Amino acid sequence: VQLQASGGGLVQAGGSLRLSCTASRRTFTMGWFRQAPGKEREFVAAIRSSGGHTYYADSVKGRVTISRDNGKNTVDLQMNSLKPEDTAVYFCAANPNSVILTMISDFNSYPYWGHGTLVTVSS
Repeated sequence: VQLQASGGGLVQAGGSLRLSCTASRRTFTMGWFRQAPGKEREFVAAIRSSGGHTYYADSVKGRVTISRDNGKNTVDLQMNSLKPEDTAVYFCAANPNSVILTMISDFNSYPYWGHGTLVTVSS
């Protein structure tokens, strides 16, 4: 599975950005992770194709919405009320199969990764 992410950029605090990721084929579980300079990669959000169940990190809950279009094999991440601490490289990830709930935020659950897209939030 090949993943192509886009939509990063520079935005002021309080602003919004929408990231998009296109997969070369349909995958059951898709997620977004991010990695800030000097920090470990962390989970942001995930979505399953069946039922569209969504999952969010506490740090972004209420500000971020993940959605997908199964017909187009795309997953989007709408980010609102952005904060400087949201600055990071954002990665799209996918697992062709279902990921159990307890592992959905674990980056080891995703064998396929796209190149990151940089999001910079200025204060």
